[in-house]
Amino acid sequence: MPSSKPTFDELIATCRSALHLEMRDAYAVDYEKGPFADWRAGHRLNPAERETWWRPWLDLISETVDRGAEVRRARIVSEPVSEYTRFLYDGTFTNVAAGEQVRWLPRRQASDIPLPGNDFWLFDGVWVHWNHFAGDGSSLGAEITDDPRAAAVCRDAFEQVWERATPHDEYKIR
Repeated sequence: MPSSKPTFDELIATCRSALHLEMRDAYAVDYEKGPFADWRAGHRLNPAERETWWRPWLDLISETVDRGAEVRRARIVSEPVSEYTRFLYDGTFTNVAAGEQVRWLPRRQASDIPLPGNDFWLFDGVWVHWNHFAGDGSSLGAEITDDPRAAAVCRDAFEQVWERATPHDEYKIR
């Protein structure tokens, strides 16, 4: 790694494993405002029109998986799900097609799992990339650490969620 704290791009470009835990029922990140508005207006991604899917993210995931890295994403969701979660669910087939493994866990089934206070990425079990959000779901930026305690909390939480969660292709949204 070129610096003491690598960037997200450096981490995903070199990792062997990337774990992502999402725990919010709604996000308001700038890059999803347009697609969410389109979805609310009735637009749906067409599985046959891969070139129209979310770029450059899906290309990055495909490249990461193609070089042998494992990319897993788990989502803890309240049920009945929010409108935003339905939007995420509808587009998740693109993540799966790019090579991500995605699972869903109803929040009621996560009650006894010790969870970190923020969404995160965990790279190679060492680097934690915290995603900080405001109450309205807008991004407040990221923070990267290699604190072994933080990495252990994230690894343990993710694996417990993953074990209980349902693979995307089997999860029935409610």
